[in-house]
Parts: sequence; structure tokens; C-alpha cells
Amino acid sequence: MSNPLRISAGDLEADAIMDAIEDGRRVVITTTAAQSEYEVTLRYDGSVYYCDTPTRLHRHETEREMRTCIRNMGYGATAENA
Repeated sequence: MSNPLRISAGDLEADAIMDAIEDGRRVVITTTAAQSEYEVTLRYDGSVYYCDTPTRLHRHETEREMRTCIRNMGYGATAENA
């Protein structure tokens, strides 16, 4: 397994995050919620996308679902901060 890509939320656009996880890398994103910092790990096993948070493992069956998660949770860069 390759080394995980470690970034902060908003550092990369969703396309770059998706490219990394589809290439087999885990993407570890540091983010903040409720004034606490935590890490989320995004990965892909070849058929299912995973978003592993400190409290829950989310499964996404399609690329579109994973992109929606990245956008909704603020993990990827937006037009304002890209």
C-alpha cells in the first residue's frame, strides 16, 4: 500500500482527491467541526468508496455519491478557496 496523502480540508479540489483514491491511495483529511480538529480517511477498494470518520464509516456505491460527500462535508476546495 502506498503512503497516504495527508491534506487539510480545502487544500485540493474534489478531482484531485478522487484521482488519488482511485489510484489506490488513502487520503487523510484534517478538518475541524465544533471547534475540534479530527481526521477523516477517504479510500476506494475498487468497487466501494469509503469515508471513515471518528464516529462512523460511510459507504458510497458510486463516484457521484463520493463526490457529493466530499462537497457536502467541505473536504475539497471550492471555487472561492481553490
